[in-house]
Amino acid sequence: MKIHSTICIALISVLAACAPRSETRNEVIVYTSVDDVFARPVAERFQQETGIEVKLVPDTEETKSTGLLNRLIAEKNRPQADVFWSGDPVRAAILKSKGISQSYVSPKAEGMTEGFSDSEGHWSALSARARVIIYNTDLVAPGQEPKSIEAFLDAKWKGKACIANPLFGTTSMHAAALFNQLGDAKAKAFFAGLQANEVAMLSSNGEVKRRVSAGDFAFGLTDTDDASVAMKEEKSVGVLYPDQEGMGALIIPNAAVLIADCPNLDNGRAFIDYLLTPEVEQALAESEAVQMPLRPGVSVPDDLTRVEDIKAMQVDYAKLGDILEDLAPGFLKSWVDQN
Repeated sequence: MKIHSTICIALISVLAACAPRSETRNEVIVYTSVDDVFARPVAERFQQETGIEVKLVPDTEETKSTGLLNRLIAEKNRPQADVFWSGDPVRAAILKSKGISQSYVSPKAEGMTEGFSDSEGHWSALSARARVIIYNTDLVAPGQEPKSIEAFLDAKWKGKACIANPLFGTTSMHAAALFNQLGDAKAKAFFAGLQANEVAMLSSNGEVKRRVSAGDFAFGLTDTDDASVAMKEEKSVGVLYPDQEGMGALIIPNAAVLIADCPNLDNGRAFIDYLLTPEVEQALAESEAVQMPLRPGVSVPDDLTRVEDIKAMQVDYAKLGDILEDLAPGFLKSWVDQN
């Protein structure tokens, strides 16, 4: 299946390169790894307000971010997308390193919390998720909640915890962040400990949410949006931000990337401007995505945790791209193949 997917991506790119570009249509082509149910309403409102047609190209749940990243790399010499709306900044950092993005500092970025966007303007950060531990309250007794990722190595939970495949999506970013935080030796020991403690590897963060909610596992690592869905479904689950007395929880901002030599430059800039407005951050906070605004003062639901209320893991997002590019085909691929 993976070979077929790679061939399909390459074939699409070749066919697209042979086709003439549209120079006259008032459109913007947006690739996005953000879940379609959250990204599409934003795109539709932009289209209604500006008259610019949005062609939204989503990624799949199983290859979240990675599929579109590979497509953008394949299309480098003849870009088809104007904007990549990424669910994390790591893929944005990889695009920058490969010369696929271009710098654009939007005037709408003023007032955003600093430290999440690229210092050279190759991606602009907006609403964020966080990595959280979701646990089943029928299987985890009060006072025994797994408050740290170290709980995944605890022998009393052997075979009872789960994570998503670390080659994809935010789990891959989390892996890179752990290598950045702990160093190679300790991070590799952590992954060896996951294997020894029979931590299950599932297909996606959504599957982690489903299996923990169903009671198949006591707890797992997922993102705040998936955890929120479980809470709203009134499942027997609890959610906590890990390592609040240690290294902190990983914060994952969205990243808006302007593609180099894109076919609709002005419309691409306009779409990024729109993404960075308080209205979009508020809409994402009020949706089931429950994303945390990076702009202070944006109105959010009473039960939504703000970024400033979490002890965040201190990471250099720009470096995580390089780390992941080394990890994915090497150590992580080997670890996945053994599990």
